[in-house]
Amino acid sequence: MNTNAKNKTAIAIVAGLFFIFGFVTWVNGALIPFMKTINELNEAQSYLVASASYISFVIMALPASYLLKKVGYKIGMSVGLFIIGFGALVFIPAAEARTYWIFLTGIFIQGTGMTILQTAANPYITILGPIDSGAQRIAIMGIANKVAGALGSLIFGAILLKGIDEVNAQLDSVSAFEKATLLDQMADSVFIPYVVMAIVLFVLGLLMRKAPLPNVEVAINTNARSHEEPQKTIFQYPHLWLGMLTLFVYVGAEVIAGDSIIAYGIALGISASTAKFFTTFTLMAMVVTYAIGVILIPKYISQQKALQISALLGIVFSILILMTDGFTSVLFVAALGVANALVWPAVWPLTLEGLGKHTKTASALLIMAIAGGAIIPPLYGRLVDQGRETLIQSGLSSSDALATSAQESYYILIPCYLIIFCFAVFAKRLRN
Repeated sequence: MNTNAKNKTAIAIVAGLFFIFGFVTWVNGALIPFMKTINELNEAQSYLVASASYISFVIMALPASYLLKKVGYKIGMSVGLFIIGFGALVFIPAAEARTYWIFLTGIFIQGTGMTILQTAANPYITILGPIDSGAQRIAIMGIANKVAGALGSLIFGAILLKGIDEVNAQLDSVSAFEKATLLDQMADSVFIPYVVMAIVLFVLGLLMRKAPLPNVEVAINTNARSHEEPQKTIFQYPHLWLGMLTLFVYVGAEVIAGDSIIAYGIALGISASTAKFFTTFTLMAMVVTYAIGVILIPKYISQQKALQISALLGIVFSILILMTDGFTSVLFVAALGVANALVWPAVWPLTLEGLGKHTKTASALLIMAIAGGAIIPPLYGRLVDQGRETLIQSGLSSSDALATSAQESYYILIPCYLIIFCFAVFAKRLRN
């Protein structure tokens, strides 16, 4: 098999991994309102679902890098799939006990497996070809990721959120025993989908060991030698640190756009049977924009220019969320998918270019920046809770206060997109 054919095979395999990332990650959009109901949580507590997943990237990125050095990329990816599958099985005792911290443990374990996969996949796909077309290759990965995310959100939304409106309407009017029975029945809905998820992941983990995946180490070392600057330490690359900050705020903004939209729609009075589709709106907006990026980058537009446009769109859409009402406001949350799509694909090559022997360490640091998804969404949830309490004290009803606060708290996105814009403008100047 020639090099070009091997590269295409490798890209297809990595795209399959990104499909898995997307399916598992974007289930959180349905899990947040589901967990909020069955565990009787406030807004800030419910967004710990995102925190448990994304904080694993901080804690486990460097151990994942160490594992990959010891066992290699193919075995490491196989181990990652097994770990995600094991995390899915933890949902079974969590549902049986209806205990929030056990659910969070399962989500953290799944995040650990995804950390291993991400630590291998992102630098590999970035370096497998010219650096100025890295965003194009990652955009292809993004299509696989978000299509899977849309499917996961639809499937798990239909399963987990079935009847949630009726359950929520009854909780305040039934006895403690009847409430426990209702919530236990709702919690039981995780059994079948998570057992199936675990089985599929275990099978894929076994298949990965036989996959014809080229040695990623060769691609990374080749890039390192071609940009070798032995006199520099990793602390002498300011664009790397700004790139980390950019990914940190970007992941936070992306998670808010995808994971809060269902809860936001419900807060506005839209039924859960309709709102369960909203995460899919966000993800499909991303898929369309990824496809546009594949066509335009780098032939018609540079990675840097695409990132600048994305950041400006993020600022505009965030302002429009605040200025519009009802379903129109929800659509602008979904439109953030357009603003978010090309950020991750552009930041990786713009950050890794010229790092030479520091590429592996820089990749681990960028993976750790995914922790923005663990920190920024709960901040949004806390803003919603605080705003709701203030508005109730001013005389608004609880439902109106929640709707207003959920909308107004989206202002947290504006500084995130301003940071992304600064990186888009100054990254190359800092590197040079």
